[in-house]
Parts: sequence; C-alpha cells; structure tokens
Amino acid sequence: MSIIAKQTTIKKMEAFELGAFNISDHQITFIFGSRYTFEDEQIIEKILASSADNHVLMCSTSGQIADTLVYDEELVLTGISFEHTDINIAKTNITDTKDSYDIGKKLATELQSEGLVHVLIFSDGHIANGSELIKGFNEILINSVKVTGGMAGDAARFERTLVGHNGTPELGNIVAIGFYSEKLEVAYAYSGGFDPFGPYRKVTKSKNNVLYELDGKNALDLYKTYLGDLAAELPGSALFFPLSITLPGSDIPLVRTILSVDEATNSMTFAGDIPEGCTARLMRSNIEHVVDAAENAAQKCLDTHAAQSSPQFAMLISCVGRKLILGERIEEETEAVKDVLGDTIMTGFYSYGEICPSSKDENQYADLHNQTMTITTFSEL
Repeated sequence: MSIIAKQTTIKKMEAFELGAFNISDHQITFIFGSRYTFEDEQIIEKILASSADNHVLMCSTSGQIADTLVYDEELVLTGISFEHTDINIAKTNITDTKDSYDIGKKLATELQSEGLVHVLIFSDGHIANGSELIKGFNEILINSVKVTGGMAGDAARFERTLVGHNGTPELGNIVAIGFYSEKLEVAYAYSGGFDPFGPYRKVTKSKNNVLYELDGKNALDLYKTYLGDLAAELPGSALFFPLSITLPGSDIPLVRTILSVDEATNSMTFAGDIPEGCTARLMRSNIEHVVDAAENAAQKCLDTHAAQSSPQFAMLISCVGRKLILGERIEEETEAVKDVLGDTIMTGFYSYGEICPSSKDENQYADLHNQTMTITTFSEL
C-alpha cells in the first residue's frame, strides 16, 4: 500500500505524551482536538518539539473522528506518508471577514504549480466567510484541480476557532494543502439527508452571509415562528432547521446554517453567503436520514475510485449540526461510512462548514456546504 497511515488518540491531557507515535515518521500529521486543548502552551510545545521538519496540521473542532469513534476532549493524531505524492502548504491569517475572497485567491496562487491535483483546506471558522474564501480559490485554480476541506469548529460554543501549521494554532488562521502527483487519485462526495418543508421564499434583503428578509418579511421573526419554544435557544436550536438556498440559474441547492443572531438589527448570520434573489426553504431531518446520507457519500467516493485503487485514506468532515441531531448515536454515521470504505484509515472532524464540489462535473467548482457529511478519499495508483 503506497499510502501509509498511523493513528493514535491521547486522552489524558494533563499528562500529555505522544508515546509510540512519532510525528517525524510521517510526511504530514493531522491533529484534531478541542479549542481548549490547543490553547494549552505546554501541549503545543511537546507537539512541535517532536515534529522535526515534517508538516503538522492542527485544527480545533466540534468533535474529532478516529476511524469510527467520535471524541470531544481527546486529541486525535493521524500521520500520513505518500510514496508518490509531494505536499506544499500555503497559509495566512485573516482579521477581517471582507478579506476572505482575496485571501482565497492569494492562497490558491501560492499553491498553483505543475503537478497540482488537489487542494485540502482547513479554515478558521469564526472570522472567515467560507463562501467568499472558496470563490477566491475557484478564481485561480484550473477546473481539473478540485478543492475540499472544512471550517474549524469550537464545539457548539461558536466563540473562537484555532488552526495551525508547524506553529501555535491561532484565531483567523487558514491553511491550504496542495497535493502534487501523477499517481494520486482523489475522490470526494457530500450528502446531507435533510428534507425541505414549507413554502419557497425569495431572499429580498441580505448582505453577504447576513440575512434580513424573506419575501419582504423579517427572516428572524419567521425562524422564531417555526422554532416555537426552541427560539429561546437560538442560535444553537437553528442547527436543527437549516436553510436550503438555490441560486438564480442553478438547480443545485446549498444548505446554510445559522452561526449567530443579532436582535438589535433583527438579522441572522450564516456560515455561508445568502445572496439576494436566491430561493430559500426551511429544512429538517431525522437520525435515519442523516446516517443514510453519510453512507451515500461514502459509496459515491468508492464508486469513483478505479478498481485497482480502493481508498487508502479518508478525510471525513461533518457538520456540528449533524452531531447535535445524532446525539449519543453520533457514531452511527461514521460506522456507516466504515461499512462502505472497509479497511480505509479514517480521520476528520465536526465543523462549522464543509467544502466540496457540488457535482462530479469537470467544470464544477467547490462550494461551501452546511449540515453535510463530506468525504475526501485518497489512493495512489
């Protein structure tokens, strides 16, 4: 097997030791954990001291995935080494949401080079506008280079997210990994499992990812009407009722999740843009549909790989909203993916937004999604 992976989980943060897991043995090590863990300077020092010159990607989450298990406090480390693939990293820090598009272009330009076959993004999930960030990448990258990834999480707190590469994870960091190879095969898929309900409504007032009106009426008041008693628990309760939007000229719906509400302006801020003129509809789901969607995404990836190159490594990025819906049954969706992918090494996290092209069309650019299970699988021919 030309992609070699090793995984470990560290549970006792107060006595943090890497044990037999040696970061310097791997071309790149993905480390997923809670925001509080990455704010511990002693833990970060131990990680960086053992990394040598190899790549270390750290990302705060709303839950860490290690194979089929999902953790909230434990640190999940997954080391990956490729036989025929080179890696390049582009990174920056964002301090103003309006810079998201330009930063996407900047990072994509740094990665754009001969042999680039895929880009995997780990973005700040608090300041960055995911939709604009991806637009920037799409502006620069040629169509054959696809982009997947996700927005960092902070449990269901929505306070601050941390991302780091070979350094202390910080608020506002965005890291993009470029994969360069003639033998790397990458597949990707996403699926939600949420069903629309209620009437179609037109977005009549919005600005970027802030929504004010639907059909000329206040959108926040509309949401509160549908939520009933759950309205007092906003924005968290809105994770159970995301918004499906369809852009003019498109027939592919995108899902948007609320990040915050502003009672003063009577507005809602979403994880991605809600353009004026698009069609919107409320959505809801149940556990069975959510789990079936995860299985469906895994099957799409498996079907894409050539018969001689079954997936050897999988990055799973699922939405924090799905985690809240599944509750104690959270591992049913990772188990459903494992049942399809078999011996594939799986890692990943629960996020504030998932990045994936909306179809297999060669000309289809990446989009920002919410409430989906997004899977990216890798194999070397």
